[in-house]
Amino acid sequence: MLPDRVNIDIFEEIDSTNDECKRISIENDFHIVIAEKQTKGKGRLGKKWSSPDTGNIYMSISTEKDLSCGPISLFTGLICKKSIDKTINEEKIGLKWPNDLVLENKKIGGILVETESFNEKTRTIIGIGINLNLPKKESWWGDLSKFNITDKREILISEIVNGFISAPDNPNVEWLNEWKEACIHMNQEIEINKNGQLLKNIIFHDIDDNGNAIIKTKDGYDKFTSGEINIKGIY
Repeated sequence: MLPDRVNIDIFEEIDSTNDECKRISIENDFHIVIAEKQTKGKGRLGKKWSSPDTGNIYMSISTEKDLSCGPISLFTGLICKKSIDKTINEEKIGLKWPNDLVLENKKIGGILVETESFNEKTRTIIGIGINLNLPKKESWWGDLSKFNITDKREILISEIVNGFISAPDNPNVEWLNEWKEACIHMNQEIEINKNGQLLKNIIFHDIDDNGNAIIKTKDGYDKFTSGEINIKGIY
């Protein structure tokens, strides 16, 4: 049961739930947009998020409330991970910095955070895509079909929304440690794209309180606020 602080719009088909959140007028603390299909679903760094199949989760949460309770992409990922684990009744979902949900080395979900300015207010829009069942998928995509939870889609959405809207009022002070525990590549060798340059032979050492990646290189430590990382054996 979603709280009365939330307005919700549900579409059979839409261009992008994030784009719809840019068009609407927010009249409550949070406004949720959910679609059965997206024709122009978006991922990070301008990538397309394939969303042609019904039964998956394509949703966006928009708010003009203060979300300084933590790095939005990371704590949203943690909320989604916990919500999925609760729904499938197993602790199976891992996190890949900064915004991917992973099952058995395949990407099953992602998060796209955007901000817009409206009448001197900042609107935060958090797009969430989770693959419950994809009949056709690329080699790096995964889904949750083995858990047969398509009929629990609304339950999973409610878990995510309730977890998210309670975060500003009841911050999870343990989010940093919990995120690290769920991370699938802590202290592992990675590659990372920096300004179009691929850096190799580096270690994902840690994340800081702001969600930045701390990378260990042969010359010492470096910090990344964003980027695309590759890990051997993981999509």
